[in-house]
Amino acid sequence: MPDLVAQTIRTALSRVLDPEIRKPITELDMVGDVSVSSDGLATVGVKLTIVGCPAADTIERDVRDATAAVPGVSDVVVDVSVMTRTERAALTEKLRGGRAKRGMQFGADSLTRVVAVTSGKGGVGKSTLTANLAVALARRGLAVGIVDADVYGFSIPGLVGLVDASGASVKPTQVDDMILPPVAHGVKVISIGMFVDDTSTAVAWRGPMLHRTIEQFLTDVYFGDLDVLLLDLPPGTGDVAISVGQLLPHAEVLVVTTPQPAAADVAERSGLVARQTGQKLLGVVENMAGLAQPDGSVLQLFGEGGGAETARRLSAGQDEAVPLLASVPLSMGLREGGDSGTPIVLSDPGDPAARVIDDLAAALMVRPRGLAGRKLGLSVG
Repeated sequence: MPDLVAQTIRTALSRVLDPEIRKPITELDMVGDVSVSSDGLATVGVKLTIVGCPAADTIERDVRDATAAVPGVSDVVVDVSVMTRTERAALTEKLRGGRAKRGMQFGADSLTRVVAVTSGKGGVGKSTLTANLAVALARRGLAVGIVDADVYGFSIPGLVGLVDASGASVKPTQVDDMILPPVAHGVKVISIGMFVDDTSTAVAWRGPMLHRTIEQFLTDVYFGDLDVLLLDLPPGTGDVAISVGQLLPHAEVLVVTTPQPAAADVAERSGLVARQTGQKLLGVVENMAGLAQPDGSVLQLFGEGGGAETARRLSAGQDEAVPLLASVPLSMGLREGGDSGTPIVLSDPGDPAARVIDDLAAALMVRPRGLAGRKLGLSVG
């Protein structure tokens, strides 16, 4: 009987996920010995990946709860230890799935849809849109990641609540040479802000350092099997945009602009740089598209038509038109959500801005991951 209960416990533990890796702890070989005494005392061995694992309390709690729910268990003892170097090496090898160290996770043969979010200038709400779009996609059941590639103006950790009481960004966990990104609202996130000691620190890097940083984010950070990876690019047409074009030429690009017609000029340039590197323009998103008034009218604080004009210019001379995908209205809640770290698509999904962003997420889901045009790595003998 105790052996049968122990087997049932292992089955129950297969539903406990590592909060950072997002895989069952049984699959990650994190469960050691499981024994049950004649009076129902269950002792479960759990091996953490590293000393000081930030997910330790969550894992221990979930293991205790899953074990206690098994019929025949009267009490639970969780025996926590740490993996040996050999066990950690085996884990990282398993997670890589045979992929070489420092190999590109999101190359042309990847099934992950890569969407770079760009803008011609700062202050248009690009990062806020990226954070809310990622969370909206995750709410719809997709596995989503964000690379905060805005190295100079990193803000994604704060926008999704990955900050501690002092305001510093949550640090990622490192297992040997593999970096595990923190998870917020179901989204895996990596940012240069997680590697600086003070969020007010200015990152004064030039091209080669920027390129190496983005490359490391795409190689050494373990995202797992993502459906969608969003990249929050810095505004403009600088080094990072060019590096992303070189590293991810198959990525699709969302251009964020404002309703101000004059903004179409700079927004157009960011889209043209993406096209020059071979990336496909997915469409234009117009942010700050009007403020609803109590009488039902809309106050156009930033003008009208900038999004449509940007889409028109980017469509000129192309076989396929670049659409205006969404016009996101001005929203106090959208701004407040960014300040609090809880995106408005979660805190107030009925807000007009939240509804538009959720509709945008739904539109992006229309085209699922597929094998069309992908290299399958097969050879004919």
